[in-house]
Amino acid sequence: MKQVVQNYKSGELAVLDVPEPGCKPGGVLVRTVYSLISTGTELMKVSEAGMSMVGKARSRPDQVAKVMQSVATNGVPATYRKVMGKLDSYTPLGYSLCGVVEQVGAGVDDVKAGDLVACAGNEHALHAELNWVPKNLYTPVPDGLAPQHAAFGTVGSIALQGVRQGEPQLGEVALVIGLGLIGQLVAQLLTAAGVRVVGVDPDRGRCELAERLGAVACGDPTSAAVESAVAELTGGHGVDQVYLAAGGGSNQPVELAARLSRDRGRVVDIGKCRLDLPWNAYYEKELDVRFSRSYGPGRYDPSYELEGRDYPIGYVRWTERRNLACFLDLTARGRVDVEPLVSHVADFADAVETYRSLTDGALKAVAVLFRYPQGTGVVEAPSVEVPSVEVPDVRRASPAGSRPPKASVRLAFVGAGNYATSMLLPHLTGRDGVELSTVVTTTALSAANAERKFGFASATTDLDAVLGDDAIDAVFVVTRHSSHADLTRRALLAGKAVFVEKPLALTEGELADVLATVEESGNDRLQVGFNRRFAPLLQEAKQRFGQRTGPASLRYLVNAGSLQQGSWYLRQDTEGSRFAGEGGHFIDTASWLLDADPVSVYAVASPGGEDLQVVLRYPDASTATLSYVTTGASSFPKETLDLVADGKVLRLDDFVRASVYGQKRWVSSRLPKARDKGQNAELAAFVRAVRSGGPMPVPLESLAATTAATLAVRTSLASGAPVTLARTR
Repeated sequence: MKQVVQNYKSGELAVLDVPEPGCKPGGVLVRTVYSLISTGTELMKVSEAGMSMVGKARSRPDQVAKVMQSVATNGVPATYRKVMGKLDSYTPLGYSLCGVVEQVGAGVDDVKAGDLVACAGNEHALHAELNWVPKNLYTPVPDGLAPQHAAFGTVGSIALQGVRQGEPQLGEVALVIGLGLIGQLVAQLLTAAGVRVVGVDPDRGRCELAERLGAVACGDPTSAAVESAVAELTGGHGVDQVYLAAGGGSNQPVELAARLSRDRGRVVDIGKCRLDLPWNAYYEKELDVRFSRSYGPGRYDPSYELEGRDYPIGYVRWTERRNLACFLDLTARGRVDVEPLVSHVADFADAVETYRSLTDGALKAVAVLFRYPQGTGVVEAPSVEVPSVEVPDVRRASPAGSRPPKASVRLAFVGAGNYATSMLLPHLTGRDGVELSTVVTTTALSAANAERKFGFASATTDLDAVLGDDAIDAVFVVTRHSSHADLTRRALLAGKAVFVEKPLALTEGELADVLATVEESGNDRLQVGFNRRFAPLLQEAKQRFGQRTGPASLRYLVNAGSLQQGSWYLRQDTEGSRFAGEGGHFIDTASWLLDADPVSVYAVASPGGEDLQVVLRYPDASTATLSYVTTGASSFPKETLDLVADGKVLRLDDFVRASVYGQKRWVSSRLPKARDKGQNAELAAFVRAVRSGGPMPVPLESLAATTAATLAVRTSLASGAPVTLARTR
């Protein structure tokens, strides 16, 4: 797909071909119809990028302070490399758009594919053909509202939040300083709320536009007409509120605000202007200075913006998302008119030239829209195509080679929950050649419990200290699913061998990041906890079945059962779907039995979405059908498997008994004790690989393919079509 980017070091603007984003849980994938250029914020960023390094430093003293702190901590060379690396990279532009939902992530039920939505966020509503947008940063577009007008949603929310901070009341008088895009919208919102508005801007055309849209009087900040209008409207008392919607380095706006405000008036800063408050003027009138933070409550809060945790309406009436919906409603009902603000509509392909024209002044504009290929004003639901998911190639910076053998390996555990303490640590405690060095948890008590119970040498909550300990050979990542990919990357970069419990990743992007880390670091010492291929019973059954000569048909029934209410497995918005977390076990088992990686995935779900049927196809035309059900009887075995090929049948009954039917029949004896699903053998193989320096028990290519196939189930469910697993080699 194409996206507008800028290099902050050189100032270069470009429309780049970049990979399409995946559709993660808790959000939607949106194909852009129109996106809006913020002629204030974005042009300021574009202008800064064109400055010299000295100019950049002067414009961002906050960043200079961070650099100086880094110099004091890390020294000049390291800081220089870090700063230059950050500056000399592409950054995105844009934060307000309207588009069509193309794919819905797990945990989202308020929109569907084909719906028109307005989207916000400088990381999620970019000038790009496709964007993944989390739940609290989009809202459905009301019926009848044109997509080019809905694209104003984010900027409108900024103006609306500023007005809310001013707490206007019917009959009051307000002064709006700066009649650019935000100022024009503020003036209209105040007028809609029954407030009489006086506007200030040096541009005569903008003043005339604001008057046409409802302002009582507008003029140049130096003209006597503005002061006369304020005196006439307020009986000489001054305005009730002032809204600073201007930019630039002049201190004139805050001085004018003090002069024209009434006693104990309110001054609201919305834009980014100089704020050297004249102390006497503000003190004598006891002015109330307020700041408006972007789109509203929730901004800059990751739990709200990324994790979808809404604020209770009884405590926070107007959040980011509610402001966005409110502005669209006002626009749809004609209380706000954005059409007169549109100075220019440019094709997305002409984005670079449009920015240049705005920057050099050739294009005078209040608002500019990018129109994308389907942006004709009539939105049609996108046609469904057979999707394809890339399986990232596994590259290494240098050949893996063998590592020097070790007499013993020192292990660190990140996480000490139920699975770690019941299924992994009992097999490692007391094992020859294993030293349990450190356990890391987020709470001190759980770390202390694991230390006491399993004999760790130390317990801590400081992960960085563990990753920086050269004496530790391997790290076990046994935390909640959402943290697996990031913790794995960090441990690989620290040079550790890594055992990560499934899943390796919850999104295609996370998987790509892990494999990019392998390439960057040259460290491919990675194992995912796919333990069933190590189960002694299944190992023997596969050996008895023997080599295949023709395609096979495999059926795998997983009677997963229901989860208890409150289980963190149900938190799809943060931890992914249940299948995304567990399904890799069964796909890996099927692929190991068939000695290949799948090439396509097709999935369907029951009406309630509780039961899944997944069909995997393999290069030799073999197929594996995985039935993952949660509505079965708890008394029925959890896992049963049949493999049919070459006149033979292999059957596995819940890791209790296995049998092979052919010219001769083999039936295992029933296991007398608990089912052995391979954890002990898997851990032995991992420890052996770390000690010997030899290859990991499962090839990294297989781990990546299994993870990609697991994630492709979600894509297939959303599209209703098979998903091709395309290798990127």
